[in-house]
Amino acid sequence: MTTLSLTQVQKRFGAVEVIRGVDLSITSGEFVVFVGPSGCGKSTLLRMIAGLEPISGGELSIGGVRMNDTAASQRGIAMVFQSYALYPHMSVYKNMSFGLETARMAKAEIDRRVRKAAEILQITPLLERKPRQLSGGQRQRVAIGRAIVRDPKIFLFDEPLSNLDAELRVQTRVEIAKLHADIGATMIYVTHDQVEAMTLADRIVVLRAGIVEQHGTPLDIYNKPANRFVAGFIGSPKMNFLDVIGANRFNLPTRRTIDAGETLTLGVRPEHVVTGGAAEIDLGALAIIHVEQLGGQTIAYGRLADGQPLNVVLEGQRRINAGDSLPVGAMAAGCHLFASDGLRLNS
Repeated sequence: MTTLSLTQVQKRFGAVEVIRGVDLSITSGEFVVFVGPSGCGKSTLLRMIAGLEPISGGELSIGGVRMNDTAASQRGIAMVFQSYALYPHMSVYKNMSFGLETARMAKAEIDRRVRKAAEILQITPLLERKPRQLSGGQRQRVAIGRAIVRDPKIFLFDEPLSNLDAELRVQTRVEIAKLHADIGATMIYVTHDQVEAMTLADRIVVLRAGIVEQHGTPLDIYNKPANRFVAGFIGSPKMNFLDVIGANRFNLPTRRTIDAGETLTLGVRPEHVVTGGAAEIDLGALAIIHVEQLGGQTIAYGRLADGQPLNVVLEGQRRINAGDSLPVGAMAAGCHLFASDGLRLNS
């Protein structure tokens, strides 16, 4: 287990700057998830840590040792890709042992490592099978096992669940979380799926256009997003944003004085919208356009009197139909206020 530090790390492709001065420290044994929209630079940053992309500026260190010019094979890192990249003609055992054999490790030690990894991942009965005889989830576990046998300092995961169906994604997500708990290794995981980020991470790093917008525990980012971008990216369904003039009528504590005519944005998560008139902040009547009945939850989509869209998540099964009018509001504790530059104003 090893700490990793990025100091003003940059990546340029010609005149295009993809990673723009990232500062980040990852402690030993931490599970950190890089999350952000497509093109934000999260996979590029991961590849720079792995040594697969050269660093254009700044410094990368692992265990206190500068790694900018160190070859990928010498960094003590194992990477699991979106593609399983298994050798089709080799058994599961051979796929997991091949890298160690190439490194001329003793056969007894190779066997010990492979069987230990197979036991952790519950794939011991599959060791003699070929990849074509495995399901997608089993293939991904083999790919993870191939990383485990190397006993790396740091595990890197580049969107490893993207090729799995919904049920397998949930199952494999749980297995990765259990793997981290069992071996306690430092792990860095890249995804565009904020649900994966929320459920797996000790700490989430939210990236946009090569910049770290915010990092913190999942609940810190959910409860206190630094800006409108983070607020809208984390949470499903996404946060409602309503244009408002002035903040005094909401009685929300803010970090600075709000001008009477200042245009602000009120953010309310769909699950924090209150119905039935008991709210501290009255948002008026919501004209329902569409309703989704999920069994355990009811999601209603509609528009307020001024035409602004608002979505509501209600627990349980509710008798709501398109065309209905629903009185809605919010409690102050569940609201977020954003300035015109996107920064969160609430304390």
